[in-house]
Amino acid sequence: MPISAPPSNRFERRRAETRQSLVRAARQILAETGDTSASIQTIAERADVGFGSFYNHFASKAELFDAAVVDALEEFGQAIDERLRETDDPAELVAVGLRLSVRMVDSHPELMQVLRHRGLGHIHSDRGLAPRALRDLERGVAAGRFLAVDPTVALSALGGSLLSLVELRFARPGLDADGAASDLAEMVLRMLGVPPDDAHDIARRPLPDLV
Repeated sequence: MPISAPPSNRFERRRAETRQSLVRAARQILAETGDTSASIQTIAERADVGFGSFYNHFASKAELFDAAVVDALEEFGQAIDERLRETDDPAELVAVGLRLSVRMVDSHPELMQVLRHRGLGHIHSDRGLAPRALRDLERGVAAGRFLAVDPTVALSALGGSLLSLVELRFARPGLDADGAASDLAEMVLRMLGVPPDDAHDIARRPLPDLV
């Protein structure tokens, strides 16, 4: 006969739900304005939690907004991972990850607004797309698929290029985003040492669905 969960478990679930509500509210604020000056009262009201609950979870607004960015980046990384499970080639992983990221401006606008406003400070984060991209770069170098470059430096170039294209996508809604992303992916692969014809082909292969 199953034993009911003790009250402490229900309490912990409620605590987790309250914390996630605060994180979600902070993500919404970041997506809308990129502004972290909202008051704790405003954040609590948007999260539909009591003002006093805030300090049960975060010591400051800065800590909350950092948690919100990490939460968004991890969701971002998981969304990309889900669509690359069957891909083994490090070059294709880099190209598809970059191209899908640009498509997410349309499919996941709130998430990409957070990346747009706060992503530069998290290019070398230990969560989100960064560790996954670094893993693919390291594998590519180890396998001889990429030039023997420092993968961390390569990640800086890849992350900066992606953020720049995301910004361009928001600034120019009429941009051929898929075409621009394919062009950028080809340039990145060539920079990493992939032969031109191979880079061109990889950067234009069909993409998995983001829905």
